[in-house]
Amino acid sequence: MSQASNNSDTAANISQWRHQNIREQFPLLAQRFDAMPLCYLDTAATSQKPQIVIDAMQRYYQQDNANVHRAAHRLSARVTSQYEAVRHKVRQFIHAKRSEEIIFTHGTTESINMVAFGLSGTLSKGDIILIDTAAHHANIVPWQELAKRTGAIIKAIPLDKQCQIDISAYEALLTLRPKVVALCHVSNALGTLNPVKDLVNKAKHYNALTLVDGAQAIAHMSVDVDDLNCDFYVFSGHKMYGPTGVGILYGRFEVLDSLSPMMTGGEMIKTVSFTHTEFGELPNRLEAGTPAIAEVIGLGAAIDFINDLPRAQMFMHEQQLLHYLQQQLLQLGDIELYGVISAVNTNVGAVAFNLKGEHHQDVGILLDQQGVAVRCGHHCAMPLMHSLNLKGCCRASIGLYSNQADIDQLIHALKEVKALLL
Repeated sequence: MSQASNNSDTAANISQWRHQNIREQFPLLAQRFDAMPLCYLDTAATSQKPQIVIDAMQRYYQQDNANVHRAAHRLSARVTSQYEAVRHKVRQFIHAKRSEEIIFTHGTTESINMVAFGLSGTLSKGDIILIDTAAHHANIVPWQELAKRTGAIIKAIPLDKQCQIDISAYEALLTLRPKVVALCHVSNALGTLNPVKDLVNKAKHYNALTLVDGAQAIAHMSVDVDDLNCDFYVFSGHKMYGPTGVGILYGRFEVLDSLSPMMTGGEMIKTVSFTHTEFGELPNRLEAGTPAIAEVIGLGAAIDFINDLPRAQMFMHEQQLLHYLQQQLLQLGDIELYGVISAVNTNVGAVAFNLKGEHHQDVGILLDQQGVAVRCGHHCAMPLMHSLNLKGCCRASIGLYSNQADIDQLIHALKEVKALLL
């Protein structure tokens, strides 16, 4: 088959996928505000949930509600089987080697805190921790606390003019032989995609432990942690069409098994006496207490939902939407865009902008009055905002349910805001 024929078939598949009733599977999106359709462009903050996820959690509470791992009765056995099946689904979803490498947490923030706390005994005074300047606060503050406990030193990895990691500066910092390198796969504020495989490999050359925050990548692109070769990869269920309150800590078995538990108590022990406690094996050793069972089951349903979609076509659809959004914003005029503009496959999920001379919160409030939901503020990335000399910005972020009509509604609303303020 010719390349032209392949391209034609791909275009046809994209067109077919676009016209499926994906959006109708998200009941919240049917809302109207003041007779205007809801235009939800805040998926980077939290994605909407398809009916399959809502139904799975409701079914658990109605039919299967019991605790996991702890009882001999059939309800517990049934839900334990469902719960552990999700662990296996996550392993397959991110291409981990072992199910024991998958730890259920309450979200990306807890996952990073677990790693940072667990490494407390392995860092010493003067050890270097490198952090991406574009990192979310959740990938900054836990490392700062680790530095306070150990005397380690935090160093920020500079960005270039397009808000991507400055590779030359990064390579220079690596010669300091950092113990930990903390990266974001995709910037939550700008949507900038980092070449994490290359960045991880460079860090590995200096024997640094690597953690990748994948919260903004996991719903938009296929992730293969084995191929990335990172030591830790973390993400949240609510960013990938699943429920809030559940997240994943993936860790390469050897390094995960070396972490000191941040939480202790029930479920994670082998034996307990008043003189000594022996912890259990992975994954239980890092999952103290009753977990978020319904949320884990909901996460499993979200993975099923995503797996039923053509991932390559979904990614191309979102890329086309982002490109269309960038072009429409540029044509509107008096708009400042941040990050990589109009380059292929360098932005994922989000576009950051400001109306020149106007406060981002004012713009966001006026957009909301026209049914458009975007995020405005520092996006839990204050160091990034400082590096851009900004107090904050607006961020429009998309999901697989987003369409061109959403972009058009945003642009129309921005024209109204521009006419009012400028």
